[in-house]
Amino acid sequence: MSDRSQALPAPEGEFVETSRFGGLSILFALLALVGLGLGVVGAMVDPAQFSFSWLFAFAFFFTLCAGCFFWTLVHHATDADWSVVVRRQLENIASLLAVMAVFLVPVLLLRHHLYGWMNIPPGHEEALDVKRPYLNWHFFLTRAIVFFAFFIIATQLLRRFSVRQDKDGNPRFTFWMRKLSFISLPMFALCLTFGACDWLMSLNYHWFSTMWGVYIFAGTAGSSMSLLVLVITALRNAGYLQDVVTVEHYHVMGKWMLTFTVFWAYIGFSQYMLIWYANMPEETQYFLVRNTESWWALSMLLVVGRFFGPFAILLMQGFKKRPRRLCLLAAWILCMQLLDMYVIVVPALHGTGVHVSIWDFVPLLGMGATLAFVYLRLLGRTSVFPVRDPRVIESINYQN
Repeated sequence: MSDRSQALPAPEGEFVETSRFGGLSILFALLALVGLGLGVVGAMVDPAQFSFSWLFAFAFFFTLCAGCFFWTLVHHATDADWSVVVRRQLENIASLLAVMAVFLVPVLLLRHHLYGWMNIPPGHEEALDVKRPYLNWHFFLTRAIVFFAFFIIATQLLRRFSVRQDKDGNPRFTFWMRKLSFISLPMFALCLTFGACDWLMSLNYHWFSTMWGVYIFAGTAGSSMSLLVLVITALRNAGYLQDVVTVEHYHVMGKWMLTFTVFWAYIGFSQYMLIWYANMPEETQYFLVRNTESWWALSMLLVVGRFFGPFAILLMQGFKKRPRRLCLLAAWILCMQLLDMYVIVVPALHGTGVHVSIWDFVPLLGMGATLAFVYLRLLGRTSVFPVRDPRVIESINYQN
């Protein structure tokens, strides 16, 4: 700890005036009702298309919330200083995994439109019968319950301990959160990996990739850090965190964006290269669909837009220290994560080419507005940063 940080008093907490965002909350609530209401119509009018559109939106928002949960765990496990002042927003977004559990219900209800293996009785396909011990409805449902039970319990406990520490600054909460994070990190890896296999990879039960979980994780971590940049900037523009979050924090967040831009490309290329080299029919079919017809254009846009562009820009140190410019790139990365989930999910329905449907947008509206509404409700209940964390002074004065 520097002499300067020892001389500075602990900062006071900053609380959001709920009345300031009252109109925005009402708007999000109305949009959520409209989006979810139209979703009910879509499920009745075109259940096949709507089921894939819903899963696409679910995958996108789930990766964002799960990513914030991951960064919270890493913060505690590594005893990080820089991330203390942004941790509360990571906790708030990670808590939205409880809402995502509700949004998984339509996926389960519409499962017969999504997962072909659920419609094939035992004994009709030998390749599927080999996978029956894992790919069966009851085990599928059990895993989903276990995954979200872990996500909800862990995120709620971490946020609860953090908020309770705001009251008295008791360091025991820091140790509790650290222990919980050490336990949760391997559980997070297992739940994210098998969740990605269950909800996304099993759309084509013939195809498999041993790198699938890592690929989904790479996009999850990078896009959630980009979301954090946007959320922190929005709060600073509203007048909060002005003397708490500095250019140095943006620099670190930008470096993590760069890290997972490279990691996403590395895992994506490794997965593609190994499958191309082996040239096994049951493995190549995933890429054959996405590299033909109009899907090829979206796949190339994903490669260029998710890696080559952001990589070249984020290499510049000055760019990472300019919040407005970093926000533009963060928004672009979120768009690329959205495109990534679209290219993963929708070709399982429209394998002959891109077929954009109005129902692709309805779940995005309903889920996004609902999550934004709940987030604003959480935002006003606590200080926007952990005011009694033992490392808060070091975090405010952090220097790269």
